Order: sequence, then C-alpha cells, then structure tokens
Amino acid sequence: MRRTLHVEQAVDLLFQMSDEETLESSSSDNESGQDDFEDPDFVAENVSDDDDDEQPGPSTAPTPTTSRRRPSQRGRGRKDQAKTRSRSPAQSAAQPEQSSEPWKTETDPDTAPQASRFMPRRPPGAQVDLHSGHTPKDLFLLYFAADTMRTICRNTNKQAARNQQKGSKYQWTDVDVEELHRFLGLLIYTSLVTLPSIQDYWKQSHILSVSLPAKVMPRDRFRSISWNIHLSDPEEDVINDQRKGTPQHDKLFRVKPLMDDIRTACQAHYHPKKELSVDERMVATKAKTGMTQYMKDKPNKWGIKLFVLAESNNGYTLNFNVYVGKAHTPSVHGLSYDAVMDLIQPSHLGTGYHIYMENFYTSPKLFLSLGSMKFGACGTYRSNRKGCPSGRENALTSKSKRGSVRWIREDRLVFVKWMDTREVSVCSTIHPAFSGETIKRKVKEGPGRWVAKDIPCPTPIMAYNKYMGGVDLSDQLLQYYSTHRRTARWYRTLFLHFLDMGTTNAYILHCDISATQQVTPMTHKNFVAELVAQLCGVTQTGVPLQKSTSHVSVAIANVAEAKDKATAGRRVCQRCKQVDKKRFVTPWKCKACDVALCVIVDRNCFEEWHK
Repeated sequence: MRRTLHVEQAVDLLFQMSDEETLESSSSDNESGQDDFEDPDFVAENVSDDDDDEQPGPSTAPTPTTSRRRPSQRGRGRKDQAKTRSRSPAQSAAQPEQSSEPWKTETDPDTAPQASRFMPRRPPGAQVDLHSGHTPKDLFLLYFAADTMRTICRNTNKQAARNQQKGSKYQWTDVDVEELHRFLGLLIYTSLVTLPSIQDYWKQSHILSVSLPAKVMPRDRFRSISWNIHLSDPEEDVINDQRKGTPQHDKLFRVKPLMDDIRTACQAHYHPKKELSVDERMVATKAKTGMTQYMKDKPNKWGIKLFVLAESNNGYTLNFNVYVGKAHTPSVHGLSYDAVMDLIQPSHLGTGYHIYMENFYTSPKLFLSLGSMKFGACGTYRSNRKGCPSGRENALTSKSKRGSVRWIREDRLVFVKWMDTREVSVCSTIHPAFSGETIKRKVKEGPGRWVAKDIPCPTPIMAYNKYMGGVDLSDQLLQYYSTHRRTARWYRTLFLHFLDMGTTNAYILHCDISATQQVTPMTHKNFVAELVAQLCGVTQTGVPLQKSTSHVSVAIANVAEAKDKATAGRRVCQRCKQVDKKRFVTPWKCKACDVALCVIVDRNCFEEWHK
C-alpha cells in the first residue's frame, strides 16, 4: 500500500534532516579546533536580519532549536536568509556602527590638522589705484563698463526696432550710453524715494510730486526705455528659442551678456580676505520661467535661486551662479557638491581660504575634495548624509545637559555635536573639536528667575557663527536700496538685481578704499544719493550741471602721447579700431572724452562716435 505524506509533514522532515546535517558538520569543525565566529562570511550568511540589533558574542554558538522555525515562520525565514546571502562582501563589511569608535566628550583632547598656508593670488582688498580719487560713479562704472553699456544700448535699439515692426505705436529714438546712464540713475533713485508706481515720479502739483525725474528725462522716454531694455541680441534670441526642449537651449541666454560681465567685474576689482561663505539667494518673482523655485525658509519664498560666494567680513559678492533647474545630464556627485565647486576657483583665488556653508552643501566628499585643493571647510551637516557618523555609543540625547559636547575625528574631518536649545551638528577640516571656549546662555533657576551662565561651546560652532553670515550680510545690503519692481519679463527682474549688485559692491569698494586711506567713508545712503546725482548729471540740490567742456575736436598737441617720432602728435582712432577693425592715426581728439577720432572729408568718426 502506497504511503502519502502531507505537504507540511514533508517540509518538517526536510528541515529535520538538514538540522541533523548541520549539527554533524558543526561538531566536526569544533573537533578540528576552529571557531564558527572567526569566519566573517559565516556570520553574514547565518545571522538573519531579525538579529541585527543584538550584539553577537564570540562564544554564543547557535543551538539547534534556534535555527529551526515553526511552519508559520518558514516563509519569512527563507526571505531573510536569501536577503543576507545576497549581500556583497563590501556591503557586509560596511557596517561600522557596531564596532566604530564612540563619541568623545569635551574632556577628551583633540588636535586640528595642519592648515594650508594662506596664499592669495593678489593682495586682499580693492584692486584699484588707491592714490587717485574715486567717485561713486567711477566705482559703479567698474561693473557697468563702457563696453557693457554699449552692448546694452545696441541690443535695446534692436529690440525697439523689432517691437515697432510688430505694431508698437510709441515714438523711439536710439538710446546712447549717456542717456542710459541717466536711465540707470533714475532706477537707483526709485530705491531712495519709494512711490507706488513709476508714473507718480512725474506727477506735477500733487502730494506725491518729486522734482528730479522730470529734470532728467521725460516720463514717456523713461517708460519706452523700460519696455525695450534688452541685454542679448534679439536675433540670436529667436535661434535660442527654437532649441527649447533640447540640451542646446540656454535658459539664461537673455541675461548672459550682462551676467558674464558683472561676474567678471566682481572678481577683477576686489580680492577677498581669508573667510568666505556659500549660500543661496532668492530674487523675488513668481513668473512661470521654468527656473522659479520655492524655499520656505527664505524671506522671499518664490523666486529665481542664485548660489552665491561672498566674503564673510563685508558681504562683497565674489561669484554667483543662477540655478536653472534639473540638468539634462545627471550629476555625478550631486547638486550641492557641484554648486560649491563651480563657485570656488583656485586659479583666481589662490589657496588657504576657509569656506563656510550650510547643511545643504556639507558632505565628507566635498570637504575632502576642497582639502585636496588646499581649501579649508566648515559647515553644519545632516546626520543622514553619506559618510557622516550615526548610531555610535555615547551620543547626545534629548535629555543631555545644555552645553554637552560630543565629537568624532576621522582623519582630517571632525564631526561635532553640541546641545544648545536643540542639537547642533557641525563638520570641519580646520578646527579642533573643543578648545575651552564658552558662551553666555540664560538658564532658568526657579520660578521666573533666569541666570546667565557660561556653557562650553565647540570651536567649529564658534567659527561658524562668526563667519557664515557673508551672504546674509550681502542680502541685507542689497535690500536697503533695491531697485526691484514687478516687471512683465523675468530677465528684467535679473537685470535690476545685477544693478543692485553693482551698486552694493561699489559701496563696499568705497568703504575698503576709505579704510586703506584712513578716511571716513560715506554712509550707504549718501553714497547712493551721490551716485544718482552723478549718473543723472545733476547736483545734490537737483540742479542740472553746466558742463565746463563740450564735445569738440581739438588737436593732439602732446608729443609725448605718441609712441615714436613718426606719429608725433597723432593717436589711433578709437572708432576705426573698435568698429571698422582698422588702424588709422589721427591728429584730432575729443576735448571732453579725450578719445582720438578721425575728422576728415570721407570719414567723420567724431560725429559717428558721439551718436
């Protein structure tokens, strides 16, 4: 008669046979003098995920009953065993939490690694001639140079011609550099005197009436320039727009000419001191650009995001990049890593700088990369970031005393945790973990009684609080006198932001030059007011300046200006050189501009230049 086994009976019999084989093999191995737990592969294969929280001891061998499971647990056991067997040797070994070094306290000594020598490429400070006087207009035009202004004029005139071809009815005459100066001066004036709308600045016999704008430029002319101000070539804009949806499309094409010039000028005319900071900046707008971001922790929650590198001491904007959204090609190290590395340029800065940043950017990978470039770094970090310690013994808890310090050093990196009103985590490649510094904190002693006490504070946190606010200081200076207004085009919003950036950096240059010359600098308000007067061509009382010289051609009488005797009393015509790409010498120059220009029968460069 054929015997039949139930399925569960067959499985039980199979498990029973395998357990007996395991006992026999383990007893034979123990007889040969070998310990099962000396083989790491054995542990990785035989310890299930259910036992990961327990500390395996060197002498606790599994008994036969622990390896067997009841029928209701067999499926889960097989999945767990398959999961542990599928781990690679690298994954099995990369679990240092159980055997890693525990957190140390403030009583444990720590030594910071040797810092890279501070070797800037240029002497820190303003990179201008300190022996000559610099007016606010001179400093401002370092960022809006003559070539930049001519490019804006040319593209604005092209944009106005295109708009008129489309049917615009307003009158238009081509704008020149001098008129563009007055236009920028009036824009900056609106940051000093705030009115509800642009039209209010030209109202007469009204409670809101102001006198300056009407003396500088008619209202309709100001509005027509505002409608047509354009930074890029309109013809090339059409070609770029046809590439939308492809990697060749440049979202920042319409602001790129001015953006590149401003970035170059920011780096050329000032060299920073040792401490720098990296952070985001929001240019407020809700325009649907594909680049608009939302950041709940920023004062301007909606806007275009810029990654900014600024000096920590004075807030000077050194470098910036506009975030355009997710890239077509995936990043190897992530957005935060790339954002910092794009801003740091050792070929321009030098070495030995200290970079401070927030937890969005901080990662061991980034700090080690900066260390290989001879830059120090310090910043708050997120505990779940790859490479940061977690799950160690002796860590801070919610019940830890205020002022408690924990730290771990891993080669050049030191990870520090400090308990204030909440837990603060900082990573650094510059500082020791704790050097005995203390800070004042009010501690409650009894009902309604607060006492100021000194509590320990780690060295990296003290330095972070001192030097991290460079970008915040820059934002603060920008907001004091900002030309920002709602506009119909997103690139005009960035144009106004670049105008504010140039004005603010010019004021910081003025303060640095005044400190070097040991004179008292102007206040920010007086600097901006003087800049407006000089750009608009008026006095501080609003009276138009009477020019002592006019644009007339005079002979070049100074023989020393010539390079050799053959061209004595002659210079190269600037219009022929820049426009026609030819080299003609001329004995004539403009008396007001001091620019050599041809004045002959078949070529009147003097007239063309001043158009």
